[in-house]
Amino acid sequence: MKLLSVIIPCYNSQDYMRACIESLLPGGENVEILIVNDGSSDKTAQLADEYAAKYPTIIKAIHQANGGHGEAVNTGIRHAHGFYIKVVDSDDWVDTKAYLNILSTLQQFVEDQQPVDLLISNFVYEKEGAKYKKVMKYKNVLPENKVFTWDEIGRFRKGQYLMMHSLIYRTELLRECGLVLPKHTFYVDNLYVTTPLPYVNSMYYLNVDFYNYFIGRADQSVNEKVMISRIDQQLKVNKLMIEQIDLERIRSCKLRLYLFNHLEIVTMISTILLIRSGSKENLLKKKAFWCFIKEYDVELYHHLRYGMMGRLLSLPGRIGRSISVGVYKITQKVVGFN
Repeated sequence: MKLLSVIIPCYNSQDYMRACIESLLPGGENVEILIVNDGSSDKTAQLADEYAAKYPTIIKAIHQANGGHGEAVNTGIRHAHGFYIKVVDSDDWVDTKAYLNILSTLQQFVEDQQPVDLLISNFVYEKEGAKYKKVMKYKNVLPENKVFTWDEIGRFRKGQYLMMHSLIYRTELLRECGLVLPKHTFYVDNLYVTTPLPYVNSMYYLNVDFYNYFIGRADQSVNEKVMISRIDQQLKVNKLMIEQIDLERIRSCKLRLYLFNHLEIVTMISTILLIRSGSKENLLKKKAFWCFIKEYDVELYHHLRYGMMGRLLSLPGRIGRSISVGVYKITQKVVGFN
């Protein structure tokens, strides 16, 4: 059994997947690298097969009809033989020193027969054109160098969230919690993070800058113009989060607060994108979206709508929308989210 399975979802990734794969090879035989070719039309499949032939005990190439990022992750989970799972997008890469530190820590968990459910590490925003790198750290929130539970965590500040880039789950936990990401849908990272968290009982935080998250390509899914063009998929994921996060049934008040805050920021991003588009159609979608929240869970609606961010993004009329957009731009610069 491998220590760690690394899933690399690939769609037309020929121009950058090599750097991603090469960054993961120092893990050696402790790691299996699952390259999931999601119906690519370029040389992605050929490169995946070449790597699998060159490193047959480490790399496996899996080819499937196009199903989207979520289905590529689903496929990787189904094929994984590692004790733990990490998803690394094909345009990102990992730091070698931090990587070896993480593998050593995971190995110790297995040897001590103390398999924690979730290992958390830092990630670095590699933003094209940015003068300084932003690092998402959790040292002011999570205990270091010890196994801990939700009751021992601090409070996450605004803009400080767990993301797919920072998480390594125990493989069986992902299977036991029934995680299945929707096909042909962008922005499923939020579901990958939040759906398993209520099943997580033990965690460990390693304060290393492990994952390098590249932002800047014009066609990237997190590019704002692209997000607006795919707003229906953003709304789909947002609604699934609302339906799947049952805050009432979560015993830990700290986990409940974290999940609410995560849901709040995703909901506010959906809202501001609908406003930013400037189209009448999307303003109607905004109204319908908030009606959905109210009808689904009126208490959640009141918490979201009348919280600080909800009030700022619900100012009436064109002037109100201009103020909302201004607040959003300032938040982008201060918090650093994309």
